[in-house]
Amino acid sequence: MQETPITKNGYEAVEAELNQLIKVDREEIKVAISEARELGDLKENAEYHSAKEKQALIEGRISQLQGVIASAKVVDPSTMNSEKIVFGATVTLLDVEKDENITIQLVGDIESNSSKGKVSFQSPLGRALIGKEEGDTVIVKAPKGDVEYEVEEIEFK
Repeated sequence: MQETPITKNGYEAVEAELNQLIKVDREEIKVAISEARELGDLKENAEYHSAKEKQALIEGRISQLQGVIASAKVVDPSTMNSEKIVFGATVTLLDVEKDENITIQLVGDIESNSSKGKVSFQSPLGRALIGKEEGDTVIVKAPKGDVEYEVEEIEFK
């Protein structure tokens, strides 16, 4: 099985979600199915079918998260020190065209969330940044055209 990198915080978040699904959500849906079953004819019982559908979604997510944990290679960025951008780095970039700074952290696919500044290391931006140093210029191929960034700061936190 191929190991998939994930930050320590990302791993902890996956574990927390998995525990919530197994210990709380799964038990709640069992109760909901049991109550819906008591309402009678299952063929025309909307509550029962809704609960069974929700159960399938929960079980699917549990399976997905268990797979993430099984293949995870946990990386703690706070223990790293590098002059170059690597997985887990928090990077401050200058968008040359807009003259704006953005700060992102390179993370695994499961934990990426652009609205929180977490970008997958496998995304076009992530791939372009890997191996760069402070002061380097990076050109990212985007659907709307090339975007130029300058690496201003690299941190590991």
